[in-house]
Amino acid sequence: MTEETGLYPISTLAAQTGVNSVTLRAWERRYGLLKPKRTPKGHRLYSEQDIALIKSVLRLLDEGIAISQVRSMLEQPDAQGNVASDTWTRARQEFIRAIGHFDETRLEQLYSEVLSLHPVDMVTRRLLMPLLRELGTRWESAVGSVAEEHFFAMYLRNKLGARFHHRTPNPTGPKLIAACVPGELHEIGLLLFALAAHEAGYRVVLLGANMPLTELPVVVQRTAAEGVVLSGSIELAAEMLQHALPALVRALRIPVFLGGTGATTHAAAIDAAGAIAAGENLLQGLQHIANLLPPHAPHQ
Repeated sequence: MTEETGLYPISTLAAQTGVNSVTLRAWERRYGLLKPKRTPKGHRLYSEQDIALIKSVLRLLDEGIAISQVRSMLEQPDAQGNVASDTWTRARQEFIRAIGHFDETRLEQLYSEVLSLHPVDMVTRRLLMPLLRELGTRWESAVGSVAEEHFFAMYLRNKLGARFHHRTPNPTGPKLIAACVPGELHEIGLLLFALAAHEAGYRVVLLGANMPLTELPVVVQRTAAEGVVLSGSIELAAEMLQHALPALVRALRIPVFLGGTGATTHAAAIDAAGAIAAGENLLQGLQHIANLLPPHAPHQ
């Protein structure tokens, strides 16, 4: 049952593909996507071919193919052009309907289903972030309402916060301090980052919204953190960019990253302050961090 035989436990498959073990077992049980070998004690063992298969599954899911159609697509690749690639669009429409009716029961069903069958980073990138943007646009154009946006933001904040605080304490990678910039009261982007960073192997100390930058050096000292990640979706204040951020960088000997829509707009000023603009995209931000602070391989 060792990796020397070319067979791997489910923890290795999860680490290699980014798909957690619960989702992998659901794919096996409900859709027959995997047929692992078993040890005498019944533990699953997977091959290099299984790892390659899961990566193919992820590609199809990312393109919008429904998980129920993936197996036939893999068996008959020529059929791909005949399958509508709008799974994520349909999911967003279902969410919008539930939000529009303030139906938390339906929202819970949709949320639980999509997370049981897809990796959290894919759900974040293809569903949650586009959904938040769409709700913001609906509010701005008066098609929806402020109440809809607040309803979903409160729901999602509670779900993400609970998921973060009940996470399994497996990561052994670099420790990151994660906080919102001063004046930023919306924590959803930060929570999504914290969850993605945890799944990528980082240890995360989450400080939340509206964090004074002057408080961070003592947190770094007490936690022996190796990086600071700031999140800002608001217009970044000139005072912070010109004074508070450079002062923070000077006070620390570790990299300071700033992500979110504000980071995209003010990339030059962030660079001038000595910090690192991590962009608006969650996965791009993680890649910026990994370039300087690679996550350690998780224990098997």
